[in-house]
Amino acid sequence: MQENEKTTVPIPSVGADGEQSLSYVTNEIITTGNEEINPIDESMEEMLRQMQRMSDPSYLATMTMSQLYDTVYESRLPVIDGLLYPGTYLFVGDPKVGKSFLMAQIAYHVSTGLPLWNYSIHAGTVLYLALEDDYRRLQERLYRMFGVDGTDTLHFATCAKQLGAGLYEQLARFVSEHRDTRLIIIDTLQKIREASGDRYSYASDYEIIGQLKHFADQTGIALLLVHHTRKQQADDKFDMISGTNGLLGAADGAFVLQKEKRTGNTAVLEVSGRDQPEQRLILKKDMEMLDHVQAEMSTARQFLFILRCKGMKPEQIFQTANRTEKVISEQGFEVRRMKKADIKRFLAIYFGASMNGDQMPDVDGEQFYEVEDDEEEN
Repeated sequence: MQENEKTTVPIPSVGADGEQSLSYVTNEIITTGNEEINPIDESMEEMLRQMQRMSDPSYLATMTMSQLYDTVYESRLPVIDGLLYPGTYLFVGDPKVGKSFLMAQIAYHVSTGLPLWNYSIHAGTVLYLALEDDYRRLQERLYRMFGVDGTDTLHFATCAKQLGAGLYEQLARFVSEHRDTRLIIIDTLQKIREASGDRYSYASDYEIIGQLKHFADQTGIALLLVHHTRKQQADDKFDMISGTNGLLGAADGAFVLQKEKRTGNTAVLEVSGRDQPEQRLILKKDMEMLDHVQAEMSTARQFLFILRCKGMKPEQIFQTANRTEKVISEQGFEVRRMKKADIKRFLAIYFGASMNGDQMPDVDGEQFYEVEDDEEEN
């Protein structure tokens, strides 16, 4: 029994007969472990040295040409192929030259994915800060341009905070809630500038565009800033941008829209930027399309049919509604049953409260209201 126990203690070497002492095997294992740890220690020491260099206030971060070539950067798709890329751009033109119409057209095409002229679109959500408009004017402009075809990926706001006073946080929250945001339009740049004594200096102009560019670069979106031109003429159209050269110097590019005649239908769009090629586009307002949309709007009518169902049972109400809908459809009309939002909108227009029904109370039945003193006495 003791001999069997002894024969189980020795450990044979790999690929050879015989026995090997336990102490010899233990030494081998320790030696092999030390050899494997050495490279790790060296890399840790190098990492510590690098961290010490970076903590030095005079440290300057650099990258060699080889490192630059070996680094793989994430590619960013253009918003409009050959025309608009992620970054910060100025869109400049004279007052009332049609900047807002063109901004609405770009916003609509990017949000729907429809090609713009001969340029392909990479569709996504669009935020349009129309800070010089109200919702009524926006509604009229969009009706004139696109008829009644809407989209849920184009968002509008008519008021926003200024830079340094909450605008950055507002834009960041919108992008976080709409991950597919591709384009943000700010109309106009002047509306978001915070008041300061040196607001028209080169440093101030460069700083404000730099802040917006930082946001656009971080989020990977295109940011269009609508701005005005100066009155003085210049050989280089981009020298007509109102303000100092700090605006264009900090931006990724610029668009300049001009008309030879203010009442004309033709305009010239000059394009220059870091990513897109310099271009000169001749644009002409599609008056036939506008006339067609306006004609459809002027001849279109909506009729409201109200069925009195007092005393009817539920099954009788549905039968009456189905029969009425069938009779009207047979006469060539498009019929749909009104939902609560439709009813509120109709009542809002009827009573002159609003255009969208938001101001109408969401209640059903009678309400108390305040009366004048003379009415109360009567």
